[in-house]
Amino acid sequence: MTPGRPVPPPLAQPLPDVKDAHERGQAGPTLVAAYGATAPDSGLVPLTVSRRAPKPDDIEIAVEFCGLCHSDVHATRGEWGGDTYPLVPGHEIVGRVTRVGSDVDDFTVGERVGVGCMVDSCRECEACLDGLEQYCENGLIGTYGAPDPRNDGAITQGGYSTSIVVDRHYVLRVPESLDPAAAAPLLCAGITTYSPLNHFEVEPGDVVGVVGLGGLGHMAVKIAKAMGAEVKVFTTSETKFAAARELGADDVILSKDPAAMAAAQRSIDVIIDTVAAPHDLNPYFNTLRRDGALFQLGLPSEAMPPVNPGALIRRRIAYAGSLIGGIAETQEMLDFCAEHGVASDVEVIGADQLNEAYDRMVAGDVKYRFVLDASTLGSPAEKADA
Repeated sequence: MTPGRPVPPPLAQPLPDVKDAHERGQAGPTLVAAYGATAPDSGLVPLTVSRRAPKPDDIEIAVEFCGLCHSDVHATRGEWGGDTYPLVPGHEIVGRVTRVGSDVDDFTVGERVGVGCMVDSCRECEACLDGLEQYCENGLIGTYGAPDPRNDGAITQGGYSTSIVVDRHYVLRVPESLDPAAAAPLLCAGITTYSPLNHFEVEPGDVVGVVGLGGLGHMAVKIAKAMGAEVKVFTTSETKFAAARELGADDVILSKDPAAMAAAQRSIDVIIDTVAAPHDLNPYFNTLRRDGALFQLGLPSEAMPPVNPGALIRRRIAYAGSLIGGIAETQEMLDFCAEHGVASDVEVIGADQLNEAYDRMVAGDVKYRFVLDASTLGSPAEKADA
């Protein structure tokens, strides 16, 4: 198994003009309804956002659904610092194209599309040219809360809104065979777990371990199974055994049971660790075979227990991190999920349930992702808040 990555399309290749003027509205900025935070302690409240008219390479999208990510909670509540308010979160966006810019000929009005965690990058560094825009050496432009240098430094506002305008290079096609609500979390949780599995070239006969069974973990189980792997879930709670098996896990290991962990030694090729709280990794390294790897996806806010390098050295084990995926790989993931019938398990909510959903996410009370129905956002005011 050797690391690999998809070959990206050219980022800035000129596109021929399209003459279908009826698909190219040239009106000015549009006011759209949204929900967001006005301060760290404001909760999510109705807002009105101004969206730019599509520029030549832009696509305007009517949002149908937007997934709720735990990072949205951290950002809107100011838990990471440096946030600018008002802030409209949301980076798991699925909707329909409503307008395209004059240089766009590869997307059409009415097509179902998606937008993930980024809406731009420098397009010039080695990472961008390799189709790994998530590792942009000059900094990717996040879907919300980021200054956008190609648009006068305006702060990006995300998908808890009825419409969004995004450069075509960062827009994805969402196959019609996927349920749009269940597809939304694929644009973050799906690609975050697909990318390291793809990088390690997981295939039939491999054994994949998944640590944690939340929003990321349940996608890791589904995607690894679709790749043909045997899947073992590690959990600290016996109450999650049945849920893990329902998702397709072949085995469930109680990680706090020394005997169960000892029985799993040297049985796994790659581990996807989705836990975002401090935890000891050394027992998991013992379950890896020679040349195995543990990919850390969860980002704890506090220091992790130290890693014993001896556990890595003795079997040439790799300890790695992974961040979402590039645009080409994200499209590959969506097509893979459509082919294999993989989607997130979701609970669809209305705008008036957003604050309750945030509290439930913090409490771990969701199986396994919340998704906002954008049709419940209401109408915009006559003046923009952001």
